[in-house]
Amino acid sequence: MKLSVMQENLARGLQIVSRAVSTRSTLPVLANVLLRTEDAGLKLTATNLEIGMTYWVPGKIEADGAITVPARLLTDLVNSLPGSERVDLELQAHDTLLLRAGRFETRLKGIDAEEFPAIPTAGERPTTRIAQRVLRQALAETAFAAATDEARPILTGVLARFEGDRLTLAAADNYRIAVKTIPVLDPVPDTSLVIPARSLHELSRILADVEDPLDLVLSPSRNQVLFHLEGVDLVSRLIDGQFPNYQQVLPQGHTTRAEVDREELLKAVRLAGLIASSSANIVKLQVGGEAEGVTVTAVADVGDNRGQVEASVEGDGTAIAFNARYLSDVLQNVAVERFSIELNGPLSPGVFRPVDGSEYVHVVMPVRTTS
Repeated sequence: MKLSVMQENLARGLQIVSRAVSTRSTLPVLANVLLRTEDAGLKLTATNLEIGMTYWVPGKIEADGAITVPARLLTDLVNSLPGSERVDLELQAHDTLLLRAGRFETRLKGIDAEEFPAIPTAGERPTTRIAQRVLRQALAETAFAAATDEARPILTGVLARFEGDRLTLAAADNYRIAVKTIPVLDPVPDTSLVIPARSLHELSRILADVEDPLDLVLSPSRNQVLFHLEGVDLVSRLIDGQFPNYQQVLPQGHTTRAEVDREELLKAVRLAGLIASSSANIVKLQVGGEAEGVTVTAVADVGDNRGQVEASVEGDGTAIAFNARYLSDVLQNVAVERFSIELNGPLSPGVFRPVDGSEYVHVVMPVRTTS
């Protein structure tokens, strides 16, 4: 293997794929990045066996070859080189990679490329395509609600349910549910996948705010899904199991509805949350009733806080308590101007919907209080 690439291109590729490098594996090769000449450039690949990432770096090839070298060390070395510098890479005997850039020369000991796990690539016809901007927004509004502990592995994933030309994403833990429906560019037979939320967080990092499509390929064995963008592939394993029927938990009606400015409510919740964080992190919402609009309060040993938010309220006045973090999460991740809050008293879930008509719903379970 002998080729030349530009430092900034190599640095960007390593930055992207290094997020898939394993840090705790007993297999030393999983701490490495695979470098292979392919398609008139350098193909970088890393995996932790849950996700795999591939990035193509344009370059000038003199001789083909492949090698794996420590990902973190290579990344630090390349980042330390001067920008706009040409980097020459050459595979030498005994699995050694020689890097030359300007007056700098480094040799890295590697591991044979044959020991690196095989990672699927986007050679198959896409199952469907999705506009990058649309998917990026949908992931921002749902994936944060997935569980982070492994007590129920299925809840650490996001349900992706395809129905014709529509995709519904749903994420839930024991305290909240986020559901978003978006269009896909190619109709798909009805099918459901559960994708690890960690994989989707990494996908969000490489999606651009553009209408250009992303290709989605479901493996024939239905145990992996591949996302393909120009020059980048992300492969993720799927979570096996039955995702809970979240639709049973979605309230079908309400006795109280308030329409509020998202930024104003977020500000009030954050201020109350500063007081609430010293105890059980509970904030209370008084919607309608004697007070106009929505009143957000928190009481703890360190003090108390009260904030008033203008709102148009329909139906009965009611009070309900929530964990402040769950309210903040939905209000800061869903970038709309106004939300409607639908309630059925203090012990029923609260439902948050954008007023702009987008197909999104977020349910937050209430907290029982003594008052």
